Amino acid sequence: MLFARYGQGLLVAHEQKSRFTLIDHPLDRKAERTAKCLAELLAPIPPPLRKTLTLDNGTEFALHYQLSEQLGLDTYFCDVRSPWQKGGVENAIGRLRRQLPRKTNLADIPDTQIARIIRAYNNTPRKCLDFKTPAEAFSLLKSTVALQM
Repeated sequence: MLFARYGQGLLVAHEQKSRFTLIDHPLDRKAERTAKCLAELLAPIPPPLRKTLTLDNGTEFALHYQLSEQLGLDTYFCDVRSPWQKGGVENAIGRLRRQLPRKTNLADIPDTQIARIIRAYNNTPRKCLDFKTPAEAFSLLKSTVALQM
């Protein structure tokens, strides 16, 4: 999720079934930092729930193979100019833009406010989830996986 000021962005990870979304605020968009931030975001998720990861074609994802090695993920890239291939995260970013417009200066926003915004997003009921929140749906997924392990 990019912003008007050069180099500012948020790293957004979106779980497909539950619509649960994770956000990190890296200092820059360098490949090393992006790979490290993604690994830290995804490590607590049970392995059966983190099998694949679909990425944009940006240079910040150049070290995607490290995620394959560290977390056992298969990484894929979207085709050029094909945002529908990652429609869930695009929808999440659109919803988050209501509170964080493109012109926002992230340097002026404390991390606690970003955490509050994502908490509100994950605790908003969705019709597509039978009016459960993404947090509830993700919790159910995690408990189902725990029973199968």
